[in-house]
This record gives sequence, C-alpha cells and structure tokens, in this order.
Amino acid sequence: MHEMSVALEVCRLAEEQVGVEGLPRVVGMGLEVGHRSGVMADNLAFCLDTLLTHPPFRAARSVIRRTDGSALRLEWLELDDPETEYANTP
Repeated sequence: MHEMSVALEVCRLAEEQVGVEGLPRVVGMGLEVGHRSGVMADNLAFCLDTLLTHPPFRAARSVIRRTDGSALRLEWLELDDPETEYANTP
C-alpha cells in the first residue's frame, strides 16, 4: 500500500513547514488528490487519520479534495493558532 508512504511524506512536509515544535499545533491539513494520481484517496485518508492520532500530532484532521487529473499535493495546514496558516501556493 503506497498510500502509507504518501501519508508519511505529507507528515514530513508538515514538519518542514512548521518545524517539529509546531507539529502538535497542526489541527488540520488539506490535500488535493487527482483521480489519475495513482493514489486511492480513501486509503490515503485512512493512513493519514491513523498517523495524525499519534504524537507529535494531536488528532489533526485531514481533508482530501478529489479532482480530475493527476495532481497530488498538500494544499494547506491549519494550526491551533488562528492567525497562522501555512499554505502551498502553485
């Protein structure tokens, strides 16, 4: 199941964006998953939900937006600080 390695990479990207000390503040993350990306969105959601319930995350939620095409990207991270949001811009 390569969705687990994708989920691990998403968690690594979150760490890269907010730093290790910021990971417990992540309360949500949004991903874009294209129908032709080769990733099964339901399996990815399961893997992410499993990883995000363990430290250093605190039960963050994942939101997967399914699209046409082959896109696979982390779109946003939501932190418990409402004034700070990290987003990847195209």
